[in-house]
Amino acid sequence: MVSRAALLYLSRQRSLKNFFIKFPGFSQVTHRFIAGENIDDAIRAILELNRQGITATFDHLGESTTSEAEAESDVREYLHVLERIEATGANSNISVKLTQLGLDIDREYCLKNTRRLVESAKRHDNFVRIDMEDSSKTDATLNIFKELYHEFGNVGIVLQAYLYRTEKDLDDVLAMGARVRLCKGAYQELETVAFPDKKDVDANFIKLMRKLLKSGIYHGIATHDERMIAATKDFARREGVSKEAFEFQMLYGVRRDLLLKLAREGYRVRAYVPYGEYWYPYFMRRLAERPANVWFVLRNLFKG
Repeated sequence: MVSRAALLYLSRQRSLKNFFIKFPGFSQVTHRFIAGENIDDAIRAILELNRQGITATFDHLGESTTSEAEAESDVREYLHVLERIEATGANSNISVKLTQLGLDIDREYCLKNTRRLVESAKRHDNFVRIDMEDSSKTDATLNIFKELYHEFGNVGIVLQAYLYRTEKDLDDVLAMGARVRLCKGAYQELETVAFPDKKDVDANFIKLMRKLLKSGIYHGIATHDERMIAATKDFARREGVSKEAFEFQMLYGVRRDLLLKLAREGYRVRAYVPYGEYWYPYFMRRLAERPANVWFVLRNLFKG
């Protein structure tokens, strides 16, 4: 089996995208995890999810923008997404990465761009989730999130259970009354900042999940791990937390059977729906999170 570290390394080798797309079955593989390359593809996928009782969040793929022109293009795309959500009646919010909006260019420039999206979402009665990236971006991401939350309110944050610092960050965010998406984390991190062992990540995830469910605030528990899901359901039952008081979140195309099962059981569920031309790094990180998906890729790679 290909290791997680190897897949994360491959995710940074964007030149390999052109190599892989030469294989006849590769588009079938990517369409399982990515809604398509344009907004119409994503709208169709989300409306189908809605028909099955699943809400969604748009993710226009891209990160580490190095020019203002690229950042402005992404801002315009997300403003268009918010308009299309309202026009089509899609049950969806949006997720954004701050490096996509210019964080690596200038902090104030990124703040201005993100404010435009949060302000537009407010006008459309919608919600913006700010994604978390690698640990070198955590402080800047949290600072921008907090500023916009105090200004608008309709913005949430992602926190990653594999970082040592996350419990304190979570306590700070809960004190604000803000909404959290809790996930395990998908980036390669040093042992000085992140738990190296999966069992410790899992234990921290459960600890943080319990804090979220007891907070009385509506949060997202983002995992495909059936043990984490069972632990969440069990804790909610024991503490009298209703199925409407939180939601499970999963990535588009990953454990769709489980997502539908949770919806049938009456839980609120949301799929994170990515689309766009810059799908390759995202796709490889998804394989790294669950290397068993590599077998799915290999089975389909040479199908014509």
